[in-house]
Amino acid sequence: MIDEELTKRAKMVSEAIDELLPVVHPGGLYEASRHLVDAGGKRLRPSMLLMAAEAVGGDPSALAPAAVSIELVHNFTLIHDDIMDNAALRRGRPSVHTLWGTSGAILAGDTLYSKAFQILGITPSEPSKLLASMDVLSKTCTAICEGQWLDIEFEDRSRVSEAEYMEMIEKKTGVLYGASASMGAILAGASNEVADALDLFGRLTGMGFQIQDDVLDLTAPENVLGKRRGGDIMEGKKTLIMIHAMDHGVAVEAFGKKDATPQEIEKALSALEKSGSIEYARNRAVELVENGKRALDILPQTPIKALLLGLADYMVRRKY
Repeated sequence: MIDEELTKRAKMVSEAIDELLPVVHPGGLYEASRHLVDAGGKRLRPSMLLMAAEAVGGDPSALAPAAVSIELVHNFTLIHDDIMDNAALRRGRPSVHTLWGTSGAILAGDTLYSKAFQILGITPSEPSKLLASMDVLSKTCTAICEGQWLDIEFEDRSRVSEAEYMEMIEKKTGVLYGASASMGAILAGASNEVADALDLFGRLTGMGFQIQDDVLDLTAPENVLGKRRGGDIMEGKKTLIMIHAMDHGVAVEAFGKKDATPQEIEKALSALEKSGSIEYARNRAVELVENGKRALDILPQTPIKALLLGLADYMVRRKY
């Protein structure tokens, strides 16, 4: 059921993107900007906005521009992330900077960022609600930058605590899910109390999503990932899995070795499985999502609330 509902909302968002972000002059800039946007993706964040709006009695079809704004911010971060990580692939396609160069990719990302606010501004809602939503989104973008900075900072440190990691993923990933849910509520006319509860729901489930992403980087097949498995190990990313392994003295020889062979990666994966580090991360992801679901106690029992709860479960049960 959740897959069908996500597909329906993803289609709505994709159609709105075609209308609201056309390829205009200069064509190269907009082709670069839409490269990842058009690669698909599950549109989880904009779908969460639409579901949250419906859960508080709003009309989700009227909020398509706001949903698009969330998707554009997400893709803006992906383009810039790939530049910083020098990643060649994203969603099974060449990353933007590999096709249009670093300068072109920076401009493409910046275009998505500015268009996100322009498109949010045309959402049919009261000016005070639009202003509140813009405030949420602007603060969210700042928090994402803070989270990315922390992630980069961690690369130069030998150890990172679990608490520091949690702060980083809340800012880098959780806040945009929180913004998605709370903006849907705000634009649909919910009270501050309900909007705050939906923000918490989104943040916590988004953090669970990120931990599951780290797990999938190690466990999902490469043809599903769209990139080489174990990339986080080779890049020396201090994920929750690696933090747990380090805290328990697990030797992962391929960690930080950018030219690690597939055999070395498999050996590292085996060590992380045997140590319980991967399972620990899976359990923490589920714990965060369960806490997030409790924030929805503020909503009445309706089919759309059940769908939001199903989306939360999907965050940690997905296989790609």
